[in-house]
Amino acid sequence: MRLTEEQAAIIRRTVREILGDDARVWLFGSRMDDDKRGGDVDLYVESDEVIDMPAMVIARLSARIQRGMHGRKVDIVLSAPNLGRFPIHESAKREGIRL
Repeated sequence: MRLTEEQAAIIRRTVREILGDDARVWLFGSRMDDDKRGGDVDLYVESDEVIDMPAMVIARLSARIQRGMHGRKVDIVLSAPNLGRFPIHESAKREGIRL
């Protein structure tokens, strides 16, 4: 996994602050491969609560995590009971590493 413990802590803390203590987060994508270099940070974020204005939540999460990681691009896949499910949700959770 190509995240430092400090970066993983920033991600976990930001997700908790925005979505609450019960939200969960997984890293997926190229950052899971220690042999690769660069690349954005792909996160699957799961909440058991209904999320109003999910685009705003994704934007807030991305912006705050990016600032904490010195501008590294962050992509968020968000899952909540009121949001549609797509194949990316299942593969991100199944193949990802829980932070």
